[in-house]
Amino acid sequence: MKLEFSKMHGLGNDFVVIDAINQVVDLTSGQVRALADRHTGIGCDQLLLVERAQGPDADFRYRIFNHDGGEVGQCGNGARCFMRFVHDHGLTDKPDVLVETQSGLLRLTLEPDGLVTVDMGVPRLQPDQIPFVADACAHRYPLLVNDLELQIAAVSMGNPHAVLQVDDIAQAPVERLGPAIERHPRFPERTNVGFMQVIDPEHVRLRVFERGAGETLACGSGACAAVVAGRLWDQLAPRVTVTLPGGNLVVKWAGEGSPVYMTGPATQFFAGEIDKRKRHHSKPGATRQRSRKRRLPTTCVTTPSFSRTTPACWPACKYRTAAAARFHWSSTRSGCCATRTVS
Repeated sequence: MKLEFSKMHGLGNDFVVIDAINQVVDLTSGQVRALADRHTGIGCDQLLLVERAQGPDADFRYRIFNHDGGEVGQCGNGARCFMRFVHDHGLTDKPDVLVETQSGLLRLTLEPDGLVTVDMGVPRLQPDQIPFVADACAHRYPLLVNDLELQIAAVSMGNPHAVLQVDDIAQAPVERLGPAIERHPRFPERTNVGFMQVIDPEHVRLRVFERGAGETLACGSGACAAVVAGRLWDQLAPRVTVTLPGGNLVVKWAGEGSPVYMTGPATQFFAGEIDKRKRHHSKPGATRQRSRKRRLPTTCVTTPSFSRTTPACWPACKYRTAAAARFHWSSTRSGCCATRTVS
């Protein structure tokens, strides 16, 4: 039995997207981890499922699984890919759809230029709604991490975020502080961690250490949380360009009590099939006995679902997974605007 999937990305934040409407999908957390493994699986930051809506008010159900196999309530970049997927695969022709998530309903809009706008909803700032351990709601909180007292904003965009401001994004201690803040006891459900440099009131640079995934090339909900934090600190305008390692997003927020809107691209770059009859060893050192338990293989036969060229700024090393390696890439010239040709 084979399971069809698409590989997509939003500014380099990459996803395995599976249609669970027209095929039977029953994945364990271990199988999700196996698929997400960049050495022995397809490789992705998160796996997304497209399901039938459970209630009468929504068009679809949108489920999100992190690289570690845990299900989460929100992913802004994934939402844009979700919208692109349901259109490209003929599941809807509506320019606006409403989808169910663990965190509530989400409205997605396919713009005339092909970009996708996500109504991320009203940010939650009350500590018990994030959740974050604090005596009262504040725009800044002191947080003791590795004997350092940091000043952070705590925001929920359907998933928890800690945002701290840095002077130089290139020197931000993402790998050192990210894991410590992610698992800080004041965040009982763990948290995503954003490191933001304010360039001017309409432009910030951002790196995000994502809960359960580590640092990624882009995080849509993290971009929204960063703009909310900057607005609460009176440093940002209502419309902000957020520059992430993978590219730019536009985030709009009028202020407290208003929803956050995020606009950006979504791209499918290949599709394939998983042969579920074959076994897959997701982790080096896994015992033979454990490997017999519902392991999902990733013996994939991938086919390009785009034109014969793709941007070279597509992060080459990150996507040279077991599946993507079936393509031979040759670069016509180096640099972000070069093209890579499938031979």
